[in-house]
Amino acid sequence: MTSIGGAEMVDWKLAVATGSRLARPGPEISRDEAREVVAELRGHAIAAEAHVRAFTGMATAEGHDTPVLVVDRPGWIEANVAGFRSLLKPLMAKMRARRGNGPGGVIAGAVGGKVTGVELGVLLSFLSSRVLGQYETFAPASRELPGAPDGGGRLLLVAPNIVHVERELGVDPHDFRLWVCLHEETHRTQFTAVPWLRDHLEAEIQAFLAETDVDAGTLLERLSDAVQAFTGGRREETGTAGTTATTGTETDPGARSGAHAPDGGTEGRSLVDLVQTPAQREILARVTAVMSLLEGHADYVMDGVGPQIVPSVVEIREKFQRRRAAGANRLDQILRRLLGLDAKLRQYRDGERFVRAVVEEVGMEGFNRVWTSPNTLPTANEITHPAEWIARVHRTPEA
Repeated sequence: MTSIGGAEMVDWKLAVATGSRLARPGPEISRDEAREVVAELRGHAIAAEAHVRAFTGMATAEGHDTPVLVVDRPGWIEANVAGFRSLLKPLMAKMRARRGNGPGGVIAGAVGGKVTGVELGVLLSFLSSRVLGQYETFAPASRELPGAPDGGGRLLLVAPNIVHVERELGVDPHDFRLWVCLHEETHRTQFTAVPWLRDHLEAEIQAFLAETDVDAGTLLERLSDAVQAFTGGRREETGTAGTTATTGTETDPGARSGAHAPDGGTEGRSLVDLVQTPAQREILARVTAVMSLLEGHADYVMDGVGPQIVPSVVEIREKFQRRRAAGANRLDQILRRLLGLDAKLRQYRDGERFVRAVVEEVGMEGFNRVWTSPNTLPTANEITHPAEWIARVHRTPEA
């Protein structure tokens, strides 16, 4: 994809190999137990589909169904590397053109691609133990990881992480697995019932990447910052530090402040913050609003459906929320802030409040007008001021 003289700007295979090798082992479980967990998660995903669609009134558009895959941590890493490779193709081409075809560019590409592959693998190994489930919106299909027929989407359930958290919380495992599936199935329903949503998000992301003015060396430096934070190092010249944060349904989602250090350093700033132009900040605000809507909607549906089919849902919710609020150790906090992963907690909280307020005011059918077109999606301001979205979408002649 991005090769020059046989060298790639990111060695994707090395990223998968590194991440898989460094991923922490999952909880101890027998082969028979593992098979039971996989079978139960698949069954719960199927059952959750009907409950979510009945509660939301959303139906899958014809030809837009997507597969459900139960994976381990290396499988999650492989799927995400494939997604990154596909989504970042235009940016990689731009960086390749800037690097040039001379001998120096080829050598730099060969070395940089290996190093960047290792860096990416290290970061994904960190994340692979934290994600419970994920709807992969941009998922190229492969023999090992099938996707939707049209190339758009698949649902991943990370079995070892689900087992780890249910044991740590001390909750009923069957109830917890169904509860997780309700959240993830809501994401799957969002994208299969609203076909334009995937294209809209992809267009926004590509617009963001098109505005990126960063060379391979700078990108590599950003990744190095993250890995040094993870391993306990610190770049004194940039002042990298931070607190709190993670991403799909996760074990420790948290909230991004993006505050700048007074000396112009990077304290409190994420990798995304470090490469933003003014145009990118505008795009990111729109994307963040959409992601807040999607995450909040999934939480709202999960809580709405849960009491009907998950007997211990109150206990699960309380313990899970306490686990989120407890945060993580200092090393985890530094890396998660640097990666900007703490945006998730704010998305869950603000998005759920938006959905609840709108449904209480105009009902579920009225809320579902949010899926009409990109013009009816909430803005960043409307996410925290739902009355403004209601006024714009429900009280104007044309939505």
